[in-house]
Amino acid sequence: MITNQNERLNFASTKNIPAYPDFLDIQVKSFKDFFQLETKSEERGNEGLYNTFMENFPITDTRNQFVLEFLDYFVDPPRYSIEECIDRGLTYSVPLKARLKLYCTDPEHEDFETIVQDVYLGTIPYMTPSGTFVINGAERVVVSQLHRSPGVFFGQSFHANGTKLYSARVIPFKGSWIEFATDINSVMYAYIDRKKKLPVTTLFRAIGFERDKDILEIFDLAEEVKVSKTGLKKYIGRRLAARVLNTWHEDFVDEDTGEVVSIERNEIILDRDTVLDKDNVEEIIEANVKNILLHKEDNNQADYAIIHNTLQKDPTNSEKEAVEHIYRQLRNAEPPDEETARGIIDKLFFSDQRYNLGEVGRYRMNKKLNLDTPIDKQVLTKEDIITIVKYLIELINSKAEIDDIDHLSNRRVRTVGEQLSAQFGVGLARMARTIRERMNVRDNEVFTPIDLINAKTLSSVINSFFGTNQLSQFMDQTNPLAEITHKRRLSALGPGGLSRERAGFEVRDVHYTHYGRLCPIETPEGPNIGLISSLAVYAKVNNMGFIETPYRPVVEGKVDIVNDPVYLSAEEEEGMLIAQANVPMDSEGNITEERVVVKEEGDFPVVEPKELHYTDVSPNQIASISASLIPFLEHDDANRALMGSNMMRQAVPLLRADSPIVGTGLERQVASDSRVLINAEGEGVVEYVDAQKIIIKYDRTDEERLISFDPDEKVYNLIKFRKTNQSTCINLKPIVRKGDRVTRGQVLCEGYATQNGELALGRNLQVAFMPWKGYNFEDAIVISEKVVREDIFTSIHIDDYTLEVRDTKLGNEELTNDIPNVSEEATKDLDENGMIRIGAEVKPGDILIGKITPKGESDPTPEEKLLRAIFGDKAGDVKDASLKASPSLRGVVLDKKLFARAVKDKRKRSKDKDDLALLETKFEVKFNELKDRLVEKLFFIVNGKTSQGVLNDLGEEILPKGKKFTQKMLHAVDDFAHLTKGQWTVDEETNSMITDLIHNYKIKLNDLQGALRREKFMITVGDELPSGILKLAKVYIAKKRKLKVGDKMAGRHGNKGIVARIVRDEDMPFLEDGTPVDIVLNPLGVPSRMNIGQIYETVLGWAGQKLGKKYATPIFDGAELDQINALTDEAGIPRFGHTYLYDGGTGERFHQRATVGVIYMLKLGHMVDDKMHARSIGPYSLITQQPLGGKAQFGGQRFGEMEVWALEAYGASSTLREILTVKSDDVIGRAKTYEAIVKGETMPEPGLPESFNVLMHELKGLGLDIRLEE
Repeated sequence: MITNQNERLNFASTKNIPAYPDFLDIQVKSFKDFFQLETKSEERGNEGLYNTFMENFPITDTRNQFVLEFLDYFVDPPRYSIEECIDRGLTYSVPLKARLKLYCTDPEHEDFETIVQDVYLGTIPYMTPSGTFVINGAERVVVSQLHRSPGVFFGQSFHANGTKLYSARVIPFKGSWIEFATDINSVMYAYIDRKKKLPVTTLFRAIGFERDKDILEIFDLAEEVKVSKTGLKKYIGRRLAARVLNTWHEDFVDEDTGEVVSIERNEIILDRDTVLDKDNVEEIIEANVKNILLHKEDNNQADYAIIHNTLQKDPTNSEKEAVEHIYRQLRNAEPPDEETARGIIDKLFFSDQRYNLGEVGRYRMNKKLNLDTPIDKQVLTKEDIITIVKYLIELINSKAEIDDIDHLSNRRVRTVGEQLSAQFGVGLARMARTIRERMNVRDNEVFTPIDLINAKTLSSVINSFFGTNQLSQFMDQTNPLAEITHKRRLSALGPGGLSRERAGFEVRDVHYTHYGRLCPIETPEGPNIGLISSLAVYAKVNNMGFIETPYRPVVEGKVDIVNDPVYLSAEEEEGMLIAQANVPMDSEGNITEERVVVKEEGDFPVVEPKELHYTDVSPNQIASISASLIPFLEHDDANRALMGSNMMRQAVPLLRADSPIVGTGLERQVASDSRVLINAEGEGVVEYVDAQKIIIKYDRTDEERLISFDPDEKVYNLIKFRKTNQSTCINLKPIVRKGDRVTRGQVLCEGYATQNGELALGRNLQVAFMPWKGYNFEDAIVISEKVVREDIFTSIHIDDYTLEVRDTKLGNEELTNDIPNVSEEATKDLDENGMIRIGAEVKPGDILIGKITPKGESDPTPEEKLLRAIFGDKAGDVKDASLKASPSLRGVVLDKKLFARAVKDKRKRSKDKDDLALLETKFEVKFNELKDRLVEKLFFIVNGKTSQGVLNDLGEEILPKGKKFTQKMLHAVDDFAHLTKGQWTVDEETNSMITDLIHNYKIKLNDLQGALRREKFMITVGDELPSGILKLAKVYIAKKRKLKVGDKMAGRHGNKGIVARIVRDEDMPFLEDGTPVDIVLNPLGVPSRMNIGQIYETVLGWAGQKLGKKYATPIFDGAELDQINALTDEAGIPRFGHTYLYDGGTGERFHQRATVGVIYMLKLGHMVDDKMHARSIGPYSLITQQPLGGKAQFGGQRFGEMEVWALEAYGASSTLREILTVKSDDVIGRAKTYEAIVKGETMPEPGLPESFNVLMHELKGLGLDIRLEE
């Protein structure tokens, strides 16, 4: 066995590989940034929860008299620990409170004083240290979403007739989409919200470019000519760029008001594109027009033809007409007045209430269009619209590029924090609406912030997000790798993302920008392929939501191996020449090759070292965690590698874990970052160890002891047999002994698919690749009985069974072992609460929890009443509602729990009073002890020093300046937690010590207050249970599953198969020294699948087993063939593992040599015990009266259309008739057949199948009169 000192032998040749970032950063950091709890309120950044509050507050009423302002938010400690929440089916959450300020701006209400209050806003699910949320007792993960980044996108499509159509789409963070697109007649339209279309020039007029002249000037398309008879003559033959309009004013009397109103009228004299001739000149002069616009005579004109075409199509001539036209298009109604019409465009795109590009959107827009609009200007500007149209025109004339929508600079990640911010936004907006309504109703009476707020609003939105959102998923907890992968998953599905049906091939495909950001290997097979991906090992998500990957800078052919690598986003990487991590270099970092293959966007040129910009940091940079755990991945086909990385997540944790002989070196980091194990927090000595707990005494300095309230010993409770979401089992065992010295970060325990702090998903087995009597045909696996006997692939699975006791209309249900009409034998293992004893063996049909429930019945007859009075027979009015073991359940009772609400009656209430009083006294003592310890420690620090004036939060002086500290003076302070201002002493170091001390005191105080609150709650309310439930009984049953025929197994290279035969050791093929192999795999499964990695692993594994060493062979940087050959020679085993084997049955040598070695095999979660199922009689469907389907419903096997054909082909008519009638839905026939079997009579004739009756009823429903006649 490899101990901690004896690390794996690493084959990596690449030097200077940086440490991996924390694998759970994407979850933990995002949530931390969202809540910003560790930041002081005045220093909080404008992001996450704080930003959401700032966006929704202040709230004013409609008359602007009252203002509700947001000051700060904070949370209280959670009521239950994570373990208690999982046991009781509760949500692990913290109460959120906001400090709000309500004041009045109206001078008439001078009696209304400003109120500052802390208002409770509901409980918010809080992330556990391992990046999950506990919702209703189940651990869930919020998966990050990969969606289209806000900003502007240029694209092209083809019309049915082959014309290229171009479009520009502006996608905001919130608000209406606007799209600019061309049509086949080369006219440009603007589409608002994908439905209403209007010519772009109409939009221009509406945003202030009113006349044709203004529009043409934007694109510099026309020259203005003054009208004079002589002046115009030299322009004859030129074309007009704009209409010539005759404008005049007409007065008329408004009939309603009697006022004289003047209205502007236009008449078109000459249209656009008219060629000037003598007659036209006369008309222009007569119309008294000052200037006309003519087309410029330069080459630029052809490019901008589309603008002229659009002006031709434009139905409007002025701003007023334009805004009215847009209003009619969007609202399908006439605008009430000019103001409203003008407001509509402003509101849609230029108001920050309705429209927001977000920081990311503005950044992308500036990048794309080369603008320098400030990043906080997050609405559209006129400049944006003009630049977009100009870019689109360049695109039409092939002077610009369209965007690649799958490029990772156009896709960004919405992490947990951002998704929660969005939900809080929705909740607070709803809350703001009700606050406004309540403010408007409360006229002239005094009210406070608490009266305005309904806490349910916010928590209902947040709870529905965690409960029902597509991205809040039940955590895959089969093993630690499955957990960590689930938390690092990125999904393109979900609200605001793609749907499976709409996603085409391009979105799912691997893109060159995925390099080092998203894993090209790990993605599910099936309908979600490519839509769900995994973050690469070194990838990080930056604060804009773009994925970055690290590179080492190269200057003049010298790699910077001293400083930390530089993180680049996909956009920053564009145009860079990047070499691979294993490019040959000397110890200084100078590249030694003449020419280097590099990657540049999607291409691979060969360049000189001095042209390089960057190199990769590590060969496994491109892969995800799962893919990086497959040794010799470089020798496997990508499709099989995909299966391999997906199947490692399905490996069941085994009873005895064994880390692989051939690993990749990542196993330790995965185990530690998954947060399942316990690591030492510092240097110390193990004081005590047993199966349940480890106690360590840490070395602490006097100063650390002084400012801490914790004892020197730290107790770690080990998790014992905890059920995971997938019913596998977490059971940790200590691996340190009493008296051991531990160092910081040292692993103290193992278990749950880890060994010695390394991931250990399977076992190392002696393998031979050869056929064995045809039993390993087509991926079947032959395995030795030794594997079963020695519990090599035995795993423990835990199921929990829950029974609720409810309050029914007929009375309360009851848990009891006195169940009517049940034998004593059946209830012998039940306690007085009806719960089965711990350690009892359970078989199908056993009672796990006994429960009776009141039975509704008609009034008893007088005779019954008499009999009951005499014999006291109570069994009549209750029925058995016990929980029984299902048909496939066999196991041992591991644990049982009973949760109950407090019962409310007089005796209980008075007892509660006494208990509460006792509790208060008990905690009062604890609070005083804590304060005494604080005073003692404080006095030790400040003894002999003079106060510099210590103030509380409100600025009141508590410890006056200039006085010497005394114990009495410190004892007199009521509340140390709020002594935040002023200075204790003149010495900075002492002051910071005191701050730390008071900080630690606050933590301890909070813990004590939380404990007091919980104990009070337990006395008054009892266990917190969902509404309507009085008691909750839980029984945990453990099943020990050995390897069986029908179980699925797999290696790490996508080499999966089903156990087909378990063979006695003596019948297995054996080596020359008589060792039988453990497992025989079919050699034909290797060549066609091209996963040769398993052969490399097999040979190196055998060498490792012989030499007693474990190896790390990192992917793309692993052991070479000659290194493996050297090791096989050293171990004294044949090269390539080619060995003669002997037949276990006859002892004869097989003719050909076979590949033999040691391979790492996993047992997968698809176990035969979960799938095997049989039924004789059981439940039937109500309408068709046919048996239900599926194991969960205890259903039958479907005898389908094709099976019927098979029996018809054999002419087995009687068998077929039986299957289709008495064994299925002939209700009367079923009963008669049963009777006949019981009485031993001959079988009756089958009757009518129920499905025929259903057909008859359906035909009757169509109004047909159908009768069955003899």
